[in-house]
Amino acid sequence: MIMSAPVRTRIAPSPTGAPHLGTAYMALFNLAFARKHGGQFILRIEDTDRQRSSVQSEQAIFDALKWAGIEWDEGPDCGGNHGPYRQSERLDLYEKEINRLIEKGFAYRCFCTPERLNQLRASQMANKETPRYDGHCLSLSPEESAQRAKSEPFVVRMKIPESGECTFTDELRGEVTIDWTQIDHQVIRKTDGFPTYHLANVVDDHYMGISHVIRGEEWISSTPKHVLLYQYLGWDAPEFVHLPLLRNPDKSKLSKRKNPTSIFYFRDAGYLPEALINYLGMMGYTLPDQREIFSLGELSESFDIKRISLGGPIFDLAKLKWLNGRYLREQLQPEEVVERLQAWKANPDFLGKIMPLALQRLETFSDFFPLAQFLLSEQPEFDLETLTGKLQPDQPAKLLKIAEWELEKVTHWDRQTLSSIFQNISETEEIKLKHLMPLFFVAMSGAPVSLPLFDGLALLGPDLTRVRLRKAINQLGESGNGLSKKGLKALEKDYTARYGSRID
Repeated sequence: MIMSAPVRTRIAPSPTGAPHLGTAYMALFNLAFARKHGGQFILRIEDTDRQRSSVQSEQAIFDALKWAGIEWDEGPDCGGNHGPYRQSERLDLYEKEINRLIEKGFAYRCFCTPERLNQLRASQMANKETPRYDGHCLSLSPEESAQRAKSEPFVVRMKIPESGECTFTDELRGEVTIDWTQIDHQVIRKTDGFPTYHLANVVDDHYMGISHVIRGEEWISSTPKHVLLYQYLGWDAPEFVHLPLLRNPDKSKLSKRKNPTSIFYFRDAGYLPEALINYLGMMGYTLPDQREIFSLGELSESFDIKRISLGGPIFDLAKLKWLNGRYLREQLQPEEVVERLQAWKANPDFLGKIMPLALQRLETFSDFFPLAQFLLSEQPEFDLETLTGKLQPDQPAKLLKIAEWELEKVTHWDRQTLSSIFQNISETEEIKLKHLMPLFFVAMSGAPVSLPLFDGLALLGPDLTRVRLRKAINQLGESGNGLSKKGLKALEKDYTARYGSRID
C-alpha cells in the first residue's frame, strides 16, 4: 500500500441508539492505521435519519468511545479544518453535488409513489426476480422533471450502467468484480431533502480528504455505487479496506439477541476498557510477536493492515472475561484495582443512590450487599421455578418479550418512565401488577424480593436490564417454555396491534 497523500481515516456512526461494539471495533483499526502512518483519525456523525437520530445518542457515542480509550483528531465536539462534522449541517453541500449530478445526466428525479414501488416489488418477487427499480422515471425530460419537482414529492436516484462490470481494489481482498445488473438505481436524496448514506459518505469523504475507507465487509456490495459516484463527480476514490464483521459464537453476525453489543454494557458490567480494546484488537489481527496482551499504542506501532485475517472473528464473552481477569492480575497493582473498583461502583455517589432504597429493608450493615448485589453483578443466576412463579406456563416468555420490546423504545431511562411501561403491560395483558412484578424481580435480581424494582432498574441502566431480560427469555426457551418461531411471529403481530410497532 503506497501512501502518496496524508493518511486520513474516519468512522461515521449514526446516533440512533446505544453505541455499538462494532463501532469501537472499526474505530480501533481506523485509529491504529492512522497512527501507524502519522495521519489523522476523524469522527463524523451520520445523522440523516431524522426520525431516529438524537442529541442523547450522539453524546453517548462520544462518551462510549472515550471510555474505551478511542480518541479522534477532528469531530463535532473538537472541531477541525474540514467541518462541520455532522451531516445534518452539510445539507447545502449535498444539494449542490446532487444538482450537479442531475445537470450532468448522472442522476434523475423519481416521482414514483410508495404504492407503485410496493406493487413493483411484489410483482418482481412473484416472478422470482431480484427486486430493483425499473427506471420508470428515467425517461422524463429535464424540463418535465424540473416542473413536477415544484409541486410533487420526489427522490433523486443515481443512474446505473445497464450492462458490464465494476472492478475495484480492496486492500485485503485484491480485485473485486460485481456485475452492474446486481446494482439498483440507488436513491441518493430522500423526499425530506436529506441525502442517503451512499451520497453523503462519498461527498464527505472527498471534502474531508479521507485517504482510506476502512469499514465492514457488509459494504462491499455497495462499493460499486460509491466508485461510480466518484467517477460521476470527477473525484479520485480513496483506498478501500473491508474488514470482516464480528460474529456470535454460532458464526452469525454479532447481534444483541445473542450477545451484549452496547459499549456501555461492558463499562457497567465492570470490564476494563484496556481489556476490551485489547480483545477487539485480537479479533482477526495478531501482532508480529504473537503476544496476547497489548495496548492501543503497541497495536498502532506495529500495525500492518495486511495482517488482518479475513476469517469471521468470533466475539466470545468467556474469552473476554478471561482476558479481563489477566489484566486485573497482571497489568494492575492491587491499589490500582481498588481505585478502579471505587471509580466503577464502590464510590459515594453510586452507593448514595442505592442507600435510600436499601434503608427501608436494612437491619444491619451485612444486609446491604445481598440487597444491592443485583446492581453489582453482571448477570445474576435465578431458578426457573422461582422465575415463573404463579403465572401460567406460556405467560412468562411472552411477558418478558413484550417488556423487552417496550423497553427498546425508552429514550429517557428513569423511574417514572419505567413504572409507566410496566403499568401499561399490566393493564394491557390484564394481569395485576402484584402478580406481574415477581417475574421481573427474579429476572433482574435473581430473587423474588429485592430493592424497589423501578428504582433499581433506573440505577441498573438500559444495557444490563435488556441483557438480563434476554437471558431469562433464552433460559425459558432452553427449558421448553419459550417461544417457538411461529409463536414469536404471532406474538409480534399481536404486540404491534396492541402496543404499536417495535424497535430493533
